[in-house]
Amino acid sequence: MTSILSKRRGALRKPGQRKAAISRDPLHIQVAGRLRDMIVHGDLTPGVKVPFASLAETLGVSLTPLREAFKVLAEEGLVEQLPNRGVRILPYTAAEASALFEVIAELESLAAALAASRMGPDQLARLEALHAAMGDHFRQRNRDEYFDINSRIHKTIVALSGNDVLVSTHTKLMVRANRGRYIAIVDEDRWSEAMAEHDAVMDAFRSADSEQARRIWRIHLRRSGEVVADVLARYESGELENVFQLPMDADDEQVAPED
Repeated sequence: MTSILSKRRGALRKPGQRKAAISRDPLHIQVAGRLRDMIVHGDLTPGVKVPFASLAETLGVSLTPLREAFKVLAEEGLVEQLPNRGVRILPYTAAEASALFEVIAELESLAAALAASRMGPDQLARLEALHAAMGDHFRQRNRDEYFDINSRIHKTIVALSGNDVLVSTHTKLMVRANRGRYIAIVDEDRWSEAMAEHDAVMDAFRSADSEQARRIWRIHLRRSGEVVADVLARYESGELENVFQLPMDADDEQVAPED
């Protein structure tokens, strides 16, 4: 296992820490959300049996909600429950990533087109604020913070489509596809390219240009899918030991996520 939990993602609540707000979700649902985050960021290694006792201790929960949380993730296709042998994280393959991003590119590009024509000034202002914050994290090379806001931007654009069927379909697909989105920004060149695409789609939103927003966002998602599938294919072939760490060229320093 790469690590049980990075410093960025500690227990559900630190000892003695007061909650900012009371969560209405059952504990196992909160745990499932934290586990999804760990899988996305590569903190739980695919194919490795999950060490329940140490993971429960790290998260600050008992074994019961942890087991219930893994049942939720099993239904989502993220983990496999092994009869009398615990749980293992299912691998994320190049073929799966390619297929998922082909569909997601079409869904999100449609969402961008609809959002461009339907959003009002207040909604655009909300996107502007998120985009500015993400840009700050990009310039400071804060990958984790960038990724979190980037995810919010993608979800916001889908929500601004105003199409409940599109939103529901996208949400279900992203449970699996999110595992690849973080991989896409490990590569510095792709990260810079992605930021430029975000800048371009914001220009389209400002001018309410639906077709331009659709075109840019389709390119953005397809390109991300290509990068993710390529990294996973290299991992499957043995060229990479870790999908979150690209091989070092002779003249370049290796780039890895700042976990």
